[in-house]
Amino acid sequence: MAVRGGGGGGRRLGRFALHLWSFLSLLLFTHVGSFYLPGVAPQDFNKGDPLKVKVNKLTSTKTQLPYSYYSIPYCRPETIVDSAENLGEVLRGDRIENSPYVFKMREPQMCNIVCRLVLDAKTAKEFKEKIHDEYRVNMILDNLPLVVPIRRPDQELSTVYQHGFYVGLGGQYAGSKEEKHFINNHLTFTVKFHKDPETDSSRIVGFEVKPFSVKHDYEGKWDEKTTRLLTCDPHAKRAVTNSDSPQEVEENKEIIFTYDVEFQESDVKWASRWDSYLLMADDQIHWFSIVNSLMIVLFLSGMVAMIMLRTLYRDISKYNQLETQEEAQEETGWKLVHGDVFRPPANSDLLCVYVGTGVQFFGMILVTMIFAALGFLSPSNRGGLMTAMLLLWVVMGLFAGYSATRLYKMFKGTEWKKIALKTAFMFPGIVFAIFFVLNALIWGEKSSGAVPFGTMFALVLLWFGISVPLVFVGGYIGFRKPAIEDPVKTNKIPRQIPEQAWYMNPVFSILIGGILPFGAVFIELFFILTSIWLHQFYYIFGFLFIVFLILFVTCAEITIVLCYFQLCSEDYLWWWRSYLTSGSSAFYLFLYAAFYFFTKLEITKPVSGVLYFGYMLIGSYAFFVLTGAIGFYACFMFTRLIYSSVKID
Repeated sequence: MAVRGGGGGGRRLGRFALHLWSFLSLLLFTHVGSFYLPGVAPQDFNKGDPLKVKVNKLTSTKTQLPYSYYSIPYCRPETIVDSAENLGEVLRGDRIENSPYVFKMREPQMCNIVCRLVLDAKTAKEFKEKIHDEYRVNMILDNLPLVVPIRRPDQELSTVYQHGFYVGLGGQYAGSKEEKHFINNHLTFTVKFHKDPETDSSRIVGFEVKPFSVKHDYEGKWDEKTTRLLTCDPHAKRAVTNSDSPQEVEENKEIIFTYDVEFQESDVKWASRWDSYLLMADDQIHWFSIVNSLMIVLFLSGMVAMIMLRTLYRDISKYNQLETQEEAQEETGWKLVHGDVFRPPANSDLLCVYVGTGVQFFGMILVTMIFAALGFLSPSNRGGLMTAMLLLWVVMGLFAGYSATRLYKMFKGTEWKKIALKTAFMFPGIVFAIFFVLNALIWGEKSSGAVPFGTMFALVLLWFGISVPLVFVGGYIGFRKPAIEDPVKTNKIPRQIPEQAWYMNPVFSILIGGILPFGAVFIELFFILTSIWLHQFYYIFGFLFIVFLILFVTCAEITIVLCYFQLCSEDYLWWWRSYLTSGSSAFYLFLYAAFYFFTKLEITKPVSGVLYFGYMLIGSYAFFVLTGAIGFYACFMFTRLIYSSVKID
C-alpha cells in the first residue's frame, strides 16, 4: 500500500512539475518577447518600401561595458521605441531601439541631414570619453548587423568585417602634439539586396557602412529645411569620400550628422546572407587543433587498452587460479584493497551534490551543442544561445537530482531531501552571488549591461519555480530506485595505506591529470574567448562538438589511467581523487584566461578587469564541475568493472 501511495505521489509531483514548467515557460516567453528562428521568415521589399534602421548598444573591447545608443547625445527620432528583447539579449546588454535613419528600398539617397548639434561641456566630455575608450556603434537592418568591411593587407581578395563603426578617432593635427578627438558624423551606408526576377521584390542580404569625419560648411544661417551644405551636396553631386577636414569634438563646436545610402544588387541568396559574416578565414587552425587533440586521445587510449588487456587480463586470470593460502598472501597491487575500495569517502554528501551538478551541466552542454551544430542557435538569432542554455540548465535539474540521490543511496544515506536541496542551491547559489556582485558593479557604471530588476526576477523565478522542483522530482525518482550494489564486500576495519611515492602525492597527481584535458581544448578556447571579449562571431559549432567529444574521452581516460596507478600503489581513496583529477583542468583554464587578459586584451579600467576575472571564474567553476563529473563516472565504472571480474572469497 505504501509503495502504491509513493508511486501516486511521484506521479502527482511529476504532473505538478509539468504544469509549473508550462506556466513559467509561457510567462518567460511573454516577458522576453518573441522567439526568432533563423531561416523561417524572410521579408520581401518592393521598390520605395520604407526600411527602418534600428540602433543597438555601444560596445568597446577596452572597457567591456555596453551602453545604450542614446546614452550619448546622438540624433534622436521623435519618440524612442524599445524593441522586445529575449532573455539572452537582455543578459548580453543589447538594447535595441528605433533610429532617425529611414531608407527607401532601392532609392539611393545622398547627403541626408539627420540633425545639427552644438556641444556644451557635458556632451563634449561624453563624446570624448566614448572616442577615447574606442566605442563602436551597432545598428541593425532586417535583423542583419551593421558591419565595416576592411580589406586584409596580406590577402588581396579577402575582406574581414568589423562589427559596427567607431564613434570617432583620436589624432593630432600636423605639427601639433596635442591629442584631439574627431567624431564620425557622416555615414555612407551600402544596402545589398537580392532581387527576385519574377516578382521584382527584393530581400536584404547585406548592410555595410563607411564612416567619415567631416567638418560640414554651409552658407548663411542654419535652417533645418532649407540649408544646403557646401561640403556635401546632392544637387552638385558632391559626395563625402574622405576625412581630410575632420570634425573635432570640443565645447561650443557644432556637429552636423549626415548620411548617404547606396543600394547594390547581390547574387547572394537570402538563406546564405550570414555566410560572409561567419566565414572562418583560419579553419586550418581548427583542424590542426583537432588533430593535435586526437594525438592525445590516441596516446591515452593506448595506455587504457594496455592496462585493460595486458595488466588486468593477466592479473585477473592469475588471481582466479590462486589455490593455496601462501599464494594468496603474495598478492600485490589493486587486488589487495578490494575490501576498502568501495568504502564511502569523507564528505560523501558534497561529492553527491557535485556529481549531480556535473551531470546537469553535461546534459545542458550536450543538448546545446547538438542544437547549435544543427543551426538552430546561429548568431542571426541574437541571444538565442544564452536563452537556450539557461532553459536547458533549468530542465536538466531533473537529472542532477536523480544522479545525486542515486549515488547518495549507494553510500547508505537516508536523507535524500537534504541532498536534493543542496544540489538545487549550491552551484547556482555561488554563481548567482558572484553574478549579483558583478551586476552591481556594472549598474554602478550606468551600463546597459546591468541586468534589469524584471529580468533578475525572471531568473530567480526560473531557478526557484522550475529548477528546484525538478531537482526534487529527480531526487525522489533516484532515491526510489534500488541502491547500486558494490561488486565486492567492504571490510569493517579500514586498511592502512602504505607510504606513497612522491609522484603519487594527491596534489601532484591531481594537477598532472588536468593538463591533458586542458591541452585538448585550449586552441578552441582561444577562439571562444576572442568571440566573447573581442566581439567577434563564433559559429563553428561542428568543430566545437568534435572538441567536446575529445574533451569527454580525454577526461575519462586520464582519470582511469591515474586511478589504476593509485589502486596499484594500494591507495583506495579514489572517490574524490577521480573527480579532482579531471576537474583540475579548470585551474589551467583560469590560468590561461589570465594569460589571455594580459596578452590579448587592452582593458584598462579596474571595473572591467574585475568583470573579466569574475566571469572567467564562473566559467572555470562550471568547467570544473563538468570535467570532474566525467572523470568521476569513468573511474566509477572502471573500478566496478575490474573488481566485479575478480573472484573474492
